[in-house]
Amino acid sequence: MTGSSLSYTERVEEVATSVVAPHAAEVDAKGAFPRESVDAMARAGLFGLVSEREVGGMGETPSAAVRVIERLSQECGSTAMVMTMHYAGATVLEKLGPEPTRRDIAAGKHLSTLAFSEAGSRSHFWAPMSTAAKINGSIQLDAQKSWITSARQADAYVWSSRPVSAAGASTLWLVPAKTTGLEIPAPFDGLGLRGNDSSPVSAKGVRIPEENRLGPDGGGFDVMMGIVLPHFQLMNAACSLGLMEAATQRTAAHAGKTRYEHLGSSLADNPTTRAYIARMRIKTDMARALVYDAALAVEQGRADSMLRVLESKAAAAETALEVTALAMRVCGGAAFRREVGVERIFRDAQAASVMAPTTDVLYDFIGKAVCGLPLF
Repeated sequence: MTGSSLSYTERVEEVATSVVAPHAAEVDAKGAFPRESVDAMARAGLFGLVSEREVGGMGETPSAAVRVIERLSQECGSTAMVMTMHYAGATVLEKLGPEPTRRDIAAGKHLSTLAFSEAGSRSHFWAPMSTAAKINGSIQLDAQKSWITSARQADAYVWSSRPVSAAGASTLWLVPAKTTGLEIPAPFDGLGLRGNDSSPVSAKGVRIPEENRLGPDGGGFDVMMGIVLPHFQLMNAACSLGLMEAATQRTAAHAGKTRYEHLGSSLADNPTTRAYIARMRIKTDMARALVYDAALAVEQGRADSMLRVLESKAAAAETALEVTALAMRVCGGAAFRREVGVERIFRDAQAASVMAPTTDVLYDFIGKAVCGLPLF
């Protein structure tokens, strides 16, 4: 499908329908990386969605990334999260990375991800505790990264550390995943998003070339806040949107076909059931309006763009908890069976509120912004 005249929306629809959906249940049940789905995204040219046209990419906007992630998430939260982290890393590399890597991303030959979260600073991803030191002409990295999505599957990590010598909170690096000294201690076996291969990674005396630095020494914080945060927040919110949409559609379908045989009526004939489903629909649509407005604010450089970005993930994450809980309530005992399809969505939806920056951290940021206080 690479080089096809299809639009990105047509491409992702084809991949989501023909590949992602059929593999989603197995990915969840086995905790398996969604290799077939990710490879299909690469073949469709969608690895390069946010890459510039000059390197063979599609040159699309944050709104496009939100649409792609939302559509994937309706079928498989794990696939959506893998692609969220890929696009977040690709956005950094598009601005600061070497041209060969940028071309590989656009060609579907390079899966990217972020390596920010650490055991020492937890959800405060902007404050790495890991170190970088110049030794014999190369850079030595030592770190305990707490979570890296696609840890075993990514081709390289966009990696944060303390600066080598400059002032500032952090420096970013391009670290190939096969670099000697990187260790992944245990496979991921989580409650939800079970196929995203998110695992701790440790670096012990890892050596990389100094030219693998992304941006200036000490300049990582500005990249995190100005490039990574807006795009990651929007796409993470899109993951929540897709889960809400799937939960709403599947709950409505279940209510329509589930019958009280002795009464000759369906579950949907019950006004209370319809009211719950109406709440799900309204909450999903409200969250969607906010998320897409936030994406537009970023694209237009609006003065309220950062506030909207912060609001988007917090609102979508918390609303997804409400909507998926309603799905479980409406579907009742049947919801606990995998074939109904809502319990996987319910589990996947739990992740966003605790994924850095957590909802509680975002509430603090939003409160500071509204009160006119500096975020940091």
